[in-house]
Amino acid sequence: MMHLIFISTFKINIYKMKKIFLIIAFVSFSLHSFAQEIDKKFKPIPAKNAAKKEVVPPKEEAAKENPPAPIEKPAPLQVNPDELFKNTNLYKPEANVEGIFYRRNQFLGNINTTSATSTIMYRDAAFVDGDKVRVYLNDKVIEPEVFLNGDFKSVKINLEKGINKIDIEALNEGFASPNTAEFKVYDDKGQVISSSEWNVGTGYKAVIVLVKE
Repeated sequence: MMHLIFISTFKINIYKMKKIFLIIAFVSFSLHSFAQEIDKKFKPIPAKNAAKKEVVPPKEEAAKENPPAPIEKPAPLQVNPDELFKNTNLYKPEANVEGIFYRRNQFLGNINTTSATSTIMYRDAAFVDGDKVRVYLNDKVIEPEVFLNGDFKSVKINLEKGINKIDIEALNEGFASPNTAEFKVYDDKGQVISSSEWNVGTGYKAVIVLVKE
């Protein structure tokens, strides 16, 4: 009887052990499968390689060239009085002596203008003493004889591009030397572009140059 009980107990224990072994095997298999699934789903992110910074060498600056010299504009047309008065066919040579200053030609300037015409007005600068003048444009007579009094007289000139030379020749010196006059030069808009006086002896000239640009 005791022998049968022992055998039965042994069989029961073996059955329990098999059952436990199967449970352990099942759990182990389940864990292994779960681990594989996790491994498939959650792959490790590879570490990013730190970007290598490329060192750019500094650019070599080209040697700076000297800027070209500015182009100089040609000087505007001008009349040189020293050269002008050397022409003794047109201008009486200077003959001043001590105490006499007016026996010479008088240059009254180069005047630049864009005007199409110009008006020159003149009158006796002192008391009226009978001064008379002759007016030339580029060596051609345009006013043969003008008597200077206290009122302005005028001559209108059509200007050509470049040099327009006006000579005013003293025909006499009146009752009181020298031949004197006040003059004003106007452009075609009525603006005064020059004004002065001349004081010259008989046969000498006062010269005004209008340069039309």
